[in-house]
Amino acid sequence: MEFTTQHFIALAPLLITSATIIVVMLAIAWRRNHSQTFLISVAGLNLALLSILPALKVAPLAVTPLLQIDSFACLYMALILVATLACVTLAHAYLGDGGTGYPGNREELYLLILMSAAGGLVLVSAQHLAGLFVGLELLSVPVYGLVAYAFFNKRSLEAGIKYMVLSAAGSAFLLFGMALLYADAGSLSFVGIGQALAATGLPSSLAQLGLGMMLIGLAFKLSLVPFHLWTPDVYEGAPAPVAAFLATASKVAVFAVMVRLFQISPAASSGVLSNVLTIIAIASILFGNLLALTQSNLKRLLGYSSIAHFGYLLIALVASKGLAVEAIGVYLVTYVITSLGAFGVITLMSSPYKGRDADALYEYRGLFWRRPYLTAVLTVMMLSLAGIPLTAGFIGKFYIIATGVESHQWWLVGSLVLGSAIGVFYYLRVMVTLYLIEPNLRRVDAQLHWEQRAGGVMLLAIAVLAFFLGLYPQPLLNLVQQSGLAG
Repeated sequence: MEFTTQHFIALAPLLITSATIIVVMLAIAWRRNHSQTFLISVAGLNLALLSILPALKVAPLAVTPLLQIDSFACLYMALILVATLACVTLAHAYLGDGGTGYPGNREELYLLILMSAAGGLVLVSAQHLAGLFVGLELLSVPVYGLVAYAFFNKRSLEAGIKYMVLSAAGSAFLLFGMALLYADAGSLSFVGIGQALAATGLPSSLAQLGLGMMLIGLAFKLSLVPFHLWTPDVYEGAPAPVAAFLATASKVAVFAVMVRLFQISPAASSGVLSNVLTIIAIASILFGNLLALTQSNLKRLLGYSSIAHFGYLLIALVASKGLAVEAIGVYLVTYVITSLGAFGVITLMSSPYKGRDADALYEYRGLFWRRPYLTAVLTVMMLSLAGIPLTAGFIGKFYIIATGVESHQWWLVGSLVLGSAIGVFYYLRVMVTLYLIEPNLRRVDAQLHWEQRAGGVMLLAIAVLAFFLGLYPQPLLNLVQQSGLAG
């Protein structure tokens, strides 16, 4: 095939991210400087984000048989880059500077996050099983190192090993599923598989087995029940900015490719597989919310809560008609905003050289009297995760319910309502803790002027955005409507 200027424009976000990785690598080799590495990473990610605008002009364009750059890919690329940018900013505040910062090498964290983000960009534009696998591995492998980055902390090392072993098992299922699907359909491209499955009416048992095994591999990455067992331990052990990356950019990329696979080959989500997805969705919603009820650790609570949120998203995937793609887009944007805000507060409360993150709920007792700004941000995030009106989360949940009602998925809608009711309880519990007054609590004064730090300013911006989208969601709805899979 011939590469034209249009192909390079379409690939610009991925090429710029890859170039940033090389520049960061060379900069680290030349001279270790935490702030310099941070600035190069931020500049590269911003450039990649801006390059999505010209890429939209040439979309839709099949760059190679593996990658399709269209408005759907561009929306999720933008979402991944924004989430990565936020996590890099949080990592800079988290790792600290000088003698009071992280005791090991700080610069490699940025390198690993950028490599993982590049994998996410490949994944959301994949239109071929080979592209899907390359993107998924490029996304996952750097995360093993990121999760275990606080190597002097036993929990962090344990989380890294757990994630690596289970992720490798998930990848094995995925590969075997791809092999079975190829044996049946004779094609690795999503469109080819879709046509082969549609030609036979209902998918054959071999194709259904292949799709089922692929679903297991992807469900591992999305931590859906019953493949969720790694989630709370990994969220708790990972450094806070890494947990934020894992909860947002990593999961968005995997879910986007799942949507593309199921939308391009509708036969894939029919028959037995549709029933399996329904059961997984209901189980994820109920187990995620019920297990979150008992948690006294904020990171574990957010881990279980993320299982429930991806259960909600599966409702739109099962419906797969009408509003489905739009609902998924709206929900993922609102979920990313709120998760970044919640993990951002944990990041700014923590410092890695104290051995562990400030993630126990008792450390947040009476936080309002010490760090009012952080408390305000966390309160908005909890309200948004609970789906309370006037927050971004409400708009996302409203769309998912509308999709479920439109396709008459009453069991799924019922479980969503029940799950949300349970969710309100534990989100409110976190909020109440923030405003308690504890007479014997040892008051630790906050560092002064944290608001002037990039992390603090970004968190306030996220909180304002969560409110703004709750009050006036139209810009977000327009953006998502333009990025349908039709391109």
